[in-house]
Amino acid sequence: MSESSAQAVTAASAGGWRRATGVAGLAIGVLATGAAAGVALERMTVGRGMRRKARLVLDSAGPYGALRGTPGRAYADDGTELYYEVDEVEAEGQDGRKRRLFGRRAPAPVTVVFSHGYCLNQDSWHFQRAALRGVVRTVHWDQRSHGRSARGAAQVERGEPVTIEQLGRDLKAVVDAAAPEGPLVLVGHSMGGMTVMALADQFPELIRERCAGVALVGTSSGRLGEVNFGLPVAGVNAVRRVLPGVLKALGQRAELVEKGRRATADLFAGVVKRYSFASRDVDPAVARFAERMIESTPIDVVAEYYPAFDGHDKTEALAHFAGLPVLVLAGVGDLVTPSEHSEAIADLLPGAELVLVPDAGHLVMLEHPEQVTDRLADLLVRAGAVPAGATVGGYGSSAHPG
Repeated sequence: MSESSAQAVTAASAGGWRRATGVAGLAIGVLATGAAAGVALERMTVGRGMRRKARLVLDSAGPYGALRGTPGRAYADDGTELYYEVDEVEAEGQDGRKRRLFGRRAPAPVTVVFSHGYCLNQDSWHFQRAALRGVVRTVHWDQRSHGRSARGAAQVERGEPVTIEQLGRDLKAVVDAAAPEGPLVLVGHSMGGMTVMALADQFPELIRERCAGVALVGTSSGRLGEVNFGLPVAGVNAVRRVLPGVLKALGQRAELVEKGRRATADLFAGVVKRYSFASRDVDPAVARFAERMIESTPIDVVAEYYPAFDGHDKTEALAHFAGLPVLVLAGVGDLVTPSEHSEAIADLLPGAELVLVPDAGHLVMLEHPEQVTDRLADLLVRAGAVPAGATVGGYGSSAHPG
């Protein structure tokens, strides 16, 4: 990006809508250079109508995101309604009969709580959820302003910024509502991993007394301001300086921006694929599933969350996980939270299992679900959540919807 372009973007953040949209196009162009080239080639060979039909076919063919559990709602400390679902362990008839006969109360089961990433929702764990159904009790929740959870009350009513600390308190509210007792295994991807760290930072007694294991997938404990997203340093520095202002301007014109996103669906799909996956042979239905999740996040939510990541630093909070079974997993080709960040986390937790998945990007749990599920199953055995002989279910497209 040239100096004159950077100046134009800076002016846009304080100026009018027309100038902001032009600058946004420039910033997106820098971020999506490789993706745009592929889209241009596709447009030369495939008509717009055919591409639209292909998306509709993929939407109907892929069962991803169809799993549903018992719904529940928790309330954050600012009143935000947080939506979650619980998948219970399959009941064994004899156990219930014994409890009635002898009056013994069975111990609370281990609950695995899944926290999703930025611009995603609880369905991003589709494959792992399908595999673990009936084997272990799980809770899947939507972070504030994502999925089925309500918009953040503090953001809408008082204009307060979103913070990672707030997300940690939100997770505590979900745990209190959905798993008030019994051991916990905390699983977080990307921003969800940061949420888990923020929980530990603010509620260390919860980790000490109830946490049986932790999985941190494609996440970071800090220094996100140094990530270059696979771009030249000069270009990414220019974009980083102006992007918060541009996003804020776009968030104030959310309705028009959403129309623009629909009009540029092909380019958007290319950007999603580049920054979500690293392998060439990703199932098109999976890629489309990821695209749908991300495009369902309103632009004003994208804007209000973005500044929270620059200030994120939960390196010291990792000490609360020392001595616990910990899985740290990342894709080697992750451009959003590079695998070096996972290696840094593992260095601070010498007992952690570090798994780097080759040919995998940021959405490693969708791109290589079998590897993520296998390592997660091993963690659950080490944490005592499931017996060593337990067999998890399949993680393919045949997963049973609820």
